[in-house]
Amino acid sequence: MADLQKKSVMWSLHDDGGADNAVSTTRVKNKIHIRVGRVFSGRVLGVSLAALALGASVKPAAAQYVGHMSVFVADARTGAVLAQDNPDLQRYPASLTKLMTLYMTFKALRAGAISMDQAVPISIHAATREPSKLGLTPGAYLTVEQGILGLVTKSANDAACALGELIGGGDEERFAEMMTAQAHALGMTRTTFRNASGLPDPEQVTTARDLGILAERLIADFPEDYHYFSVPTFYFRGREIPNHNPMLRFYPGADGMKTGYTAQAGLNLVTSAIRNDVRLVGVVMGASSSAERSRTMAASLDQGFGAEGVPAVEYTTPVARPLILARSAAGRRRAMLMLAAASRGSRGTPLQVAEAPAASGKRKHSHLASVRLVSAHAPKSAAKHSHATHAAPAGKHSRSRT
Repeated sequence: MADLQKKSVMWSLHDDGGADNAVSTTRVKNKIHIRVGRVFSGRVLGVSLAALALGASVKPAAAQYVGHMSVFVADARTGAVLAQDNPDLQRYPASLTKLMTLYMTFKALRAGAISMDQAVPISIHAATREPSKLGLTPGAYLTVEQGILGLVTKSANDAACALGELIGGGDEERFAEMMTAQAHALGMTRTTFRNASGLPDPEQVTTARDLGILAERLIADFPEDYHYFSVPTFYFRGREIPNHNPMLRFYPGADGMKTGYTAQAGLNLVTSAIRNDVRLVGVVMGASSSAERSRTMAASLDQGFGAEGVPAVEYTTPVARPLILARSAAGRRRAMLMLAAASRGSRGTPLQVAEAPAASGKRKHSHLASVRLVSAHAPKSAAKHSHATHAAPAGKHSRSRT
């Protein structure tokens, strides 16, 4: 058990803090379930183990490289590699898995297979995923767009599983097979997915290079949806859910992507930043602390921009983000979805607000506007199922939350 205990992590650069958690592992095919309780100050508070198949055993974490990070930085437009270190080691993606879940969601939206305001049912399987989560209950619903926002901010495992089940015909395992096939089609040849969330599975692996490819393709293939990755705060059913990505708050030019963490994977991060019309994507995997992860990403991106001839920029106050307020009416109910922004300068500076009319179901996009409109509709068929519980307080750590 000693190797499962994780040192206390000091969160900095505007990252939130709280108790650490050990890993919960699920292997559906072999019917193995392992749960390891919360870890606080190096002490395990609770442990439970259940092996549901006789003779089943758990293999060691082959993708883990303690003390060795993987780094990859490339020009998002040309694909030129600008910095790399151990880019092809197979590692656990943790919640960076959700980048592929989002790719599949955006692809299904474009194909018309699903819609932004479509009701996504919450199964028992989805509701019982380990944290981080929105706290959705079986039989509840959320919209596809709320699911997207839950992934890019809260890194919600219940929402990721629900989207996977929706696109995978009710089966998360089938959706994971679709994810793997799509990854290989994109050139991510050393990647395998086993679930939609990134919760630990010894067979779910990827590399920093493969995740760099995925980041490039998300930007290139779905420019109309990329703005979701820059959302700093998501208001969901009365609760404020902040984005876990520290780079959005301190690194000049950063405008997305995603964080990830499990005890086995370490702290992972994919970031995209643009300066002087040069867009880079960066990947850091296996950091031992949030501060190390952020420092390594910032230094690697700085190296990349320097290689592209982009002048260095002094780190200042948090970068301004657009505020998005979308409101719609579904029958007699009015659902409110607000995305608050960090404002440039004083915290007391008023923020702009824009409202999207409820009548239109069309998706609205504006790539460069200071205020963007997002059509966020409550699921008409699920108005009576609005009792899903709220997100956990922002200070609480969880197994794959960052």
